[in-house]
Amino acid sequence: MFDPMSELGGSTSQSDDEGAADGNAAARGRSSGNGAFAQEVHSVTIHARQRTFYVDLKESSHGKFFKVSEKSRGGQKTTIMFDAEDLDKFIEAFQEMKSKV
Repeated sequence: MFDPMSELGGSTSQSDDEGAADGNAAARGRSSGNGAFAQEVHSVTIHARQRTFYVDLKESSHGKFFKVSEKSRGGQKTTIMFDAEDLDKFIEAFQEMKSKV
């Protein structure tokens, strides 16, 4: 199984944050520190209260994966990644949670 975390190389650079802030998916980090590349396939930005979320579909030589990043107004950034094949599990979990709201 593909490990999307293997695509992460180093820390996020300032230019990555600038690209994310203006919603330009292509400007966000494509290269990791080990020389491997993950290409942006599609990106969606969600503005919610005090946070901005970026949902990116990426593709590398290992396959497609999702990268979901949250950035608070204070600048703190959190990211999770999961295989594209697991998308239905996440959708089911969100639908279950939505029914409880």
